[in-house]
Amino acid sequence: MSAPPETLIWATRGRSWGFRFLLNGGLPDPLREYENAFADLQDEPTAYRRTAGKVALRWPDPLGRRDTAGRLIPHEFVVSGDLAGEIESVEDGLRQIWPLVAETYARVWDAESPPTTADLGLSTP
Repeated sequence: MSAPPETLIWATRGRSWGFRFLLNGGLPDPLREYENAFADLQDEPTAYRRTAGKVALRWPDPLGRRDTAGRLIPHEFVVSGDLAGEIESVEDGLRQIWPLVAETYARVWDAESPPTTADLGLSTP
């Protein structure tokens, strides 16, 4: 991963495991930052919002992966630091953020249980 893991909060779900934080942005509990970043965003499949030096991003899985219920899997990120300043749209996020996590997600998305920190090899969630 070329961006420091403490600059990313990443929430998603897998085929069999439920929605959870895979990256915590270096926070012991990223929920408050996540909720603040996504406040007032509707449940649209894609979203972009800039607030106080952070960017909230949401997009459907670029490979169209679905969970066992058939729902398209969303990926939600809160980006901070210098990287946030470079992102002005969902498209920017896809170009700059997705390559940082795509291989990791490909390894863990279809596991029967949620990935461990060791499975991710990215940071300590």
